[in-house]
Amino acid sequence: MDRSSANFDEMFAADGGVRPGYADFCGWYDEQDPKWLQRKDAEADDSFRRTGITFNVYGEDEAEERLIPFDMVPRIITAAEWRKVTKGIEQRVSAINSLLYDLYHRQEIIRAGRIPARLFQDNAAWLQQMVGFTPPGGIYTHIVGIDLVRTGPDEFFVLEDNARTPSGVSYMLENRETMMSMFPELFSRVAVESVSNYPRRLARSLAACAPAATNGKPKVAVLTPGIFNSAYFEHAFLADQMGAELVEASDLRVVGGRVQMRTTRGFEPVDVLYRRVDDEYLDPLTFNPDSMLGVPGIMDVYRAGGITIANAPGAGVADDKAIYSFMPEIVEFYTGQKPLLPNVQTWRCADEDSLAYVLDNLAELVVKEVHGSGGYGMLIGPTSSKKEIADFRKKLTANPQNYIAQPTLSLSTCPIFTKKGLAPRHVDLRPFVLVSPNGVDITPGGLTRVALKQGSLVVNSSQGGGTKDTWVLKD
Repeated sequence: MDRSSANFDEMFAADGGVRPGYADFCGWYDEQDPKWLQRKDAEADDSFRRTGITFNVYGEDEAEERLIPFDMVPRIITAAEWRKVTKGIEQRVSAINSLLYDLYHRQEIIRAGRIPARLFQDNAAWLQQMVGFTPPGGIYTHIVGIDLVRTGPDEFFVLEDNARTPSGVSYMLENRETMMSMFPELFSRVAVESVSNYPRRLARSLAACAPAATNGKPKVAVLTPGIFNSAYFEHAFLADQMGAELVEASDLRVVGGRVQMRTTRGFEPVDVLYRRVDDEYLDPLTFNPDSMLGVPGIMDVYRAGGITIANAPGAGVADDKAIYSFMPEIVEFYTGQKPLLPNVQTWRCADEDSLAYVLDNLAELVVKEVHGSGGYGMLIGPTSSKKEIADFRKKLTANPQNYIAQPTLSLSTCPIFTKKGLAPRHVDLRPFVLVSPNGVDITPGGLTRVALKQGSLVVNSSQGGGTKDTWVLKD
């Protein structure tokens, strides 16, 4: 592997030496037969194919199902680095929950002039139906994914906040399971924090958010749109691992003021619904009347205190990239502290001066749709052609409020396994955060996504990225 790079490499220092966190792994790796490692790499692909871990890529025609590539070189984070990251995440998710409560109640942050009212007034993710209502336990974001990037030894930045229905946790769990089955001796050599108890932690956290109407042990169910959804594997996996029921809309109905689930013993109340259905489709009586994926009347039950919906309807306003650009102000307003995890510098194209700067520097910037996700609808200036930049300039000029722009960061790299040996590739990290009245619970690890194409900065699986097992070392 070429160990000289302009980017910060998490395994190798600039002089080619191995960083302390990777010392034990590299010692083990160097002892292995390269041909045996190649066989193990192929074995991992076979394992994922047998398990059925796929996702759908949505194009102009019908969805195409693909295997998510898995790389067997772990991404390793030291205990000290993890402590720093978790403190910043706890602060941030607390501020996000406070923001959502405020936006649906007195809007003190807007009265104080810290963020403009236009950020939510014209935002489809902000729901009028949630105004004045407080979810059980005061929790809006029960499951949060905070996307992080790294640029140096102590430089972590938040790239995105995912407060609707963050996905990918099943891949975190399967990646670890695969690594432990392929290299059991490696885990006796390197002390790594466990992630396997995430489903139990999730079930416990959701149960702690049960509504006042709950009688006895809270009944938790996972609402899926069905087998044709791109994340269906994850929905079924989590329900099974949690010991929860996996349900579709046809399994639920409102009976006696409760949302009830069809069982072999008749209908039984559901206390907590972990829904993987978007707000728009959740209740055809309240939102999209054509929806076949939701439960008619569930919002009335919710507002009457008869069920907990995770995440809360309307929480998606916190995902908005225009809101993201104000997160430093939001964190300080609600916590009284400066953010421990900084944002990436962001230009709001709705602002005239920012738009002028972005248009003058499109070739150097990353431009994203305010409501975009999955790597779609964005421009990466340095890797785009003149025609792509010219076409994007027209879209940006026509609808500037729909975009934000950021500098092209020097994302850290972590080696991947190739037939020619280790090769550096850019990575990001999505830690998974559980929030309940009992506090914030962060699983030690997360989903590391890796750009498998040399030089690429796009890590999304829909854009050709893969995943790695993420190790947090024990003290």
